[in-house]
Amino acid sequence: MSPTESSKKRTLVNNLFEDGSLPVRTPLSLPLEFEAHYITNQEAYHQYALVHLGTFEAAEEAVHRAFLETLRHWDELLTESNLQQQTWAIVRRVVISQALLHTQARLTDSDDRLHQALAHLPSKQFDALVLRYWMRKSTDDVAWYMGITDSTVDYRCRRGRERLYQVLNRPGQAKKTDATPRRTRKKVSGT
Repeated sequence: MSPTESSKKRTLVNNLFEDGSLPVRTPLSLPLEFEAHYITNQEAYHQYALVHLGTFEAAEEAVHRAFLETLRHWDELLTESNLQQQTWAIVRRVVISQALLHTQARLTDSDDRLHQALAHLPSKQFDALVLRYWMRKSTDDVAWYMGITDSTVDYRCRRGRERLYQVLNRPGQAKKTDATPRRTRKKVSGT
């Protein structure tokens, strides 16, 4: 063994923990402003996530994902006029997304035909229906979360209810909703 190889081997041995495992790499350095933002907001974001997700682990995972997304867009976010508002929007979307995924997984495993049918809707209809009726969010909140208009929320909810009706084949099921009434323009006659 050459002196260089021996030196490399000694260095490796010296960098092992007592149990023989390699040390964890040094964490990446984060922008100082981001670290301050994290420390300032982590507790509030975690409390918000805990209220919506119900478990410490789920809340911790959601907040972690939200901060990773925030970090990924950090330079862009710094140019925004309201950094707090923008990062809050990220946290809110991540938490609601995780709640929707959890709900869909629970519904898929359910023995109830309605729950199974709901879980198998196209994702846009599923999200609109669950946010609007299961989580009792206003049409405005659903529109904001999904990045669509109020009328598109109403349309997706209506189409989702129609699909559920077809799958369940129960008379009157599609009519029992508290959907926002559809707004139409009055037709002006040319007389």
